[in-house]
Amino acid sequence: MSDATNPETPENPDDDRSKPAGPAEPSAPAAPEAPAPEAPASDVPVGTDTPEQQTGRQRLAAGLWPPRVSRAQLIVALLLFVLGLGLAIQVRSTSDNSALRGARQEDLVRILDELDDRTQRLEDEKARLETQRSELESSSDQAEEARKQTQEKEQQLGILAGTVAAEGPGITLTIRGAAAAVESDMLLDAIQELRAAGAEAIQVNDVRVVADSYFSGSGADIEIDGTKVTAPYVFKVIGKPEDLEPALNIPGGVVQTLEKEQATATVARSQKIVVDALRPAKRPDYAQSSSQ
Repeated sequence: MSDATNPETPENPDDDRSKPAGPAEPSAPAAPEAPAPEAPASDVPVGTDTPEQQTGRQRLAAGLWPPRVSRAQLIVALLLFVLGLGLAIQVRSTSDNSALRGARQEDLVRILDELDDRTQRLEDEKARLETQRSELESSSDQAEEARKQTQEKEQQLGILAGTVAAEGPGITLTIRGAAAAVESDMLLDAIQELRAAGAEAIQVNDVRVVADSYFSGSGADIEIDGTKVTAPYVFKVIGKPEDLEPALNIPGGVVQTLEKEQATATVARSQKIVVDALRPAKRPDYAQSSSQ
């Protein structure tokens, strides 16, 4: 009884007896206990949960915000947006076509008739606008041509009336002599001969001679339209020189008549004669245009 309850007795005595007895091994000295490592200082601020302490929703929110988007992600997002937009347009177009595809035959015929009517109205409007454009262009051309003709007519009438200056080929007639040798009627005869030969503009000294000009006085008191002129009398005449000069030199003409009165008359041709003496424009008191 005492052996069975002894705690130092091995459970299998046969095993203990099988081991040879030998010198007892010296026991190894106990290693000194290493000091416990100090816990590293935590970088987590006070009051902030560590990742282990955060819930799944908090970790998801922390991963999504703030967003970290790369350039490749932006390009992919843009391509996806464009693709989605194209798909939406295609779906809408397909829906419209499907609406027509599902329409009845009577509705389709009515739609075609409306399109034909609208096309015809547009064609008519186009033709009307083209006609108006042609009329406007024609009227504009006619108005421009009328304006040019009016300006030309105004210049021509101004030259004849002496209200505008003129230049062109012609002759210069210079009459010299004693005061008693040249009379006003001799100057008037010279003007008549020049007009008959085709003179278009005439100036004597500083006086413009026109259709209603008149000569008065004699000797040293000759006047043209009330303006006194003195020798030498210089005629500036615009016209064809080949016609003007022979008209003055015909037998019994102006030149021979002046030579008989001891006066001299010389004629010089020129390709540019300037007649710049002007007369004031007069408005008729009673005469009015009869054109409506």
